[in-house]
Parts: sequence; C-alpha cells; structure tokens
Amino acid sequence: MIIHTPHTLRSIARQIKTPLVLLFVWDVIVTITYYVVPFPAPGLPLTLFGSVLALILGFRSTSAYQRWWEGRGLWGLMINASRNLARASRNFMTGAQGQAMARAIVLRQIAYVTALRHQLRRIPMTPDSLPYIPASEAEAALTRTNSANGLLDATGAQVAQARADGIIDTIQQAQIEQVLVDIANAQGGMERLKNTPLPSQFRLFPTYFTHLFCVLLPFGLVEALGPATPLGSTVAGMMFMAVLAIGDDLVDPFANTRHDLPLDTMCRTIEIDLLQGLGESAPAPITADEDGVLW
Repeated sequence: MIIHTPHTLRSIARQIKTPLVLLFVWDVIVTITYYVVPFPAPGLPLTLFGSVLALILGFRSTSAYQRWWEGRGLWGLMINASRNLARASRNFMTGAQGQAMARAIVLRQIAYVTALRHQLRRIPMTPDSLPYIPASEAEAALTRTNSANGLLDATGAQVAQARADGIIDTIQQAQIEQVLVDIANAQGGMERLKNTPLPSQFRLFPTYFTHLFCVLLPFGLVEALGPATPLGSTVAGMMFMAVLAIGDDLVDPFANTRHDLPLDTMCRTIEIDLLQGLGESAPAPITADEDGVLW
C-alpha cells in the first residue's frame, strides 16, 4: 500500500506507458491521415460514448474500492480479535498449566495470521513459515487444504481441553469461543473476497470499451485540435486508462502488489502486540520502504 509517495502524472504514465506510447503513435497516424486525406470528424457520437464510458469506469472503480475497503475492515477485525483472544487466554487460564496453555494459544494465533496471509496471497508455505509453533503441529496444519482453519481448530480444541481440565469454566470457554467465531467469520469474509472476483462483465467490457474509445478519440478531436491532436488525444486517453488501471489495482485487495493491503505490516502488528502481552521480546514494526510502500 502506497502511503507516502503521491501519485503524479509521471507515475501514472509509467504504469500505463505501453498503451500510452501505442496511443500516441496511433494519434499521430490519424492526424497525418486527416491532412493527407481529409475526412469528416464525428463529434456528438464520440461525446456520448465518452460520457457513458466515464459512468461505467466510475462505477467499476467504486466497486473495486469497496472490495479493497471491506478487506481492510476484515483485517481490522482480525487484529482486534487476536488481541482479545490473547488477553482472554492470559487472564482466564491461571496456574502453571493454564499459563502454558495460554502461551501456546497466543503463539498459535501468530502462526494462524501468518498462514492466512500466505493463503490469501497464494504464497507456498513450509513448516519454517510458522516458527512460533512446533514443527509437528505446523506439518499437521499444512496437510489441511485450509491450513489457517486447521490452526484455528487446534486452538478451539485446546480451549475445550482447558475446560475439561478445570482450568476455565463454561462461561469463560463461551467467551473465548465467541472470539474464535469472530476470527472464523473474518477469515470467511476474506476468502469470499479472494475467491469471488468481479463478474467478467465488470472486467472485460470496461477494458474493451476504453481501448475502443481511445482508438476513436483522435477522429473526434482532429478537426478541432489539428496538429495538437496527438497531444490532446493522448492526454485524454491517459485519463481514461488511468481510471481503468485504478480498478485493476484495487479489485484484489490481497494480492502482493504495491497497491494492495499491507498484510505483512498488519501481521507484524499482531505479532508485536501478542508477544509483548506475554512479556516476551518482539520484532520491530514494519515501516515503509524507500518508495513509500508499506507491504
């Protein structure tokens, strides 16, 4: 997620430079053709086309941003639920055995959010990816299709064992289970966003229409702009392609690009809070890199 460096025309042009160069070359060809073989330039139909296209792109960008923001809200719930789980475990599970169980639950929660981050980003996992839990437990979780859910099941089983051993009572178990339900609901919402892309109509038609509009644009401007048509048409086309690129950047909030949610940073936040709650040393927070991007 970009947090420091503002978008400039140069940065936008850099992201769409290939179609922008092709568009400029096409605009030059149309302009030269107009002066060699003059043709009537249609104005009104292209204006109507541009207005409709602007509405389509605006609606698509809004839909993509809603997905991005919903993903951020779900990860905010995950951070809060992780803190609540750690606090309840530490406070409810007393005695040497209870504190050992509480510590295991807290460390497993750190492993859980790490596994969830890997799943959402489609990054392969190994037992070494989950250093806070025993290797045998990590290997068992990785045999599950949904490794993160496997770790959450293990936490639920340990809470049930704590109740069976008399470390916590039924009310305390119910309170912890409610937090686990919140965690599972947040994970389900993230998986829904990841596994349900925008319908193909939202992805394909705006792309086709934008490219078609950029191809037709110099025909509608050449009569009014004359030799300046390549510049004016390219700048206008850049605006439409930039809005199209915004939708593409935001539609998958869990992809591992500079425009997506900073999952590494949020997982590190959970790791720091939970380890410090145990009174153990924690790693330093993740900061933005030299490009102003928070991962």
